[in-house]
Amino acid sequence: MNAQQIRCFLESTENLFSTMLSSQVEFGRPELEPRDAKHHDVSGIIAMSGDVEGTICLSFPTATAERLVCLFTGMELASDHEDFADAIGELVNMVSGNAQAQFEGKHVTISCPSVVIGPEHQVYGRKDVICIQIPCETDAGDFTVEVSIRHPAAQAAEAA
Repeated sequence: MNAQQIRCFLESTENLFSTMLSSQVEFGRPELEPRDAKHHDVSGIIAMSGDVEGTICLSFPTATAERLVCLFTGMELASDHEDFADAIGELVNMVSGNAQAQFEGKHVTISCPSVVIGPEHQVYGRKDVICIQIPCETDAGDFTVEVSIRHPAAQAAEAA
């Protein structure tokens, strides 16, 4: 993983907030995420495969997620509403899809989003891939972007 790849996800997040949510996002200092990190109450997760493998996770406190879903859909949906998880999934899908498009010369596919709702849940990715956690601030509340990706071909070449 390199800084340019992380930047792709940050630019994609910034673009989503400015165009779809009419809001601004401020990014904090990226940090390595501890293996046993607790996440917020709502997480949207996308897996990537191909020339780039890993996961992208947007993790929100419930109140932030509900405000963002309202901005996105134009409707107030509580976290237990049947359409709430779909809206969170679509937000992470847009961030991942836009970032994926910036990986020039790489064949990368993304999965359908998964959404986890529950207090302080944990999301585990591959043990051999580090996860970068970027805190974010918006008018709707704080959340975290977590990027955990690797390049299998590059790592195989380094091992040879």
